[in-house]
Amino acid sequence: MTGEKVEKTSRGVGSVEKGGEILRALARHGAPIKLTELAGLTGMPSGRLHPYLVSLRNVGLVEQTLDGSYQLGPFALEIGLVRLRTLNPVRMAIPRVAALSKSLALNISVAVFAPQGPTIIYIQEHSDILHFNIRVGGVYYMTMSATGILFSALLPPSMTSDLIEAEFASRETGGRQEWFRADRETFARETELARQRGYAVTVDMPVPGITAVSAPVYDHTGQVQLCIAAIGPKQMVDASADGQVVRELCAFTSKLSEDLGHF
Repeated sequence: MTGEKVEKTSRGVGSVEKGGEILRALARHGAPIKLTELAGLTGMPSGRLHPYLVSLRNVGLVEQTLDGSYQLGPFALEIGLVRLRTLNPVRMAIPRVAALSKSLALNISVAVFAPQGPTIIYIQEHSDILHFNIRVGGVYYMTMSATGILFSALLPPSMTSDLIEAEFASRETGGRQEWFRADRETFARETELARQRGYAVTVDMPVPGITAVSAPVYDHTGQVQLCIAAIGPKQMVDASADGQVVRELCAFTSKLSEDLGHF
């Protein structure tokens, strides 16, 4: 014995895993499919694929349409509904943001929309970035933060309009210097841009010298559950559409949305 730790791989059941591959192919196809076409998607010969489909049909995971095509069955729906009921966007997001922060070398905030506005529920700070004034429990501006602009773009006006109007009427936000004060024209332009591209960017607002990029997380109903923002000194944040920050952040939120049932 060398004393070295040997990593053991759990032994699985190959036929179950192969059945999982077939179900995944049916789910991704998203419509009834003929046996020969499904064989092409799975890389299995039709003669080998058919017995799997018979067994999956027997337990309700697959069903056949009148023309003989295959699709996911009622038991697959039941499993999916149970899974969706147990999902928690916050619980799923927080363990993942440390890796995103490390990859981007930026701070990451996770925010939900609450009655008082976009509320920060978690912050992952990067060791290379000096602390700046965001904290758990803090509320982002609707009109001058990337996360606030994104919520404004994606949520119905009935949820956001009072908060937006209150900021425009506020002496605190209305009295800022012209070069980083939100006005209605700028805000309308930025919210429309966020709606079109699926993320929002702010530079020098509401804090001079800071850039933020925020992207949404959706649930299985298509509702925005979270906005996740990458934040740092503007010289460290490439906010261009094809830059690392936008690409990795949007890939991160897209994967999280997919795991929450949004396709």
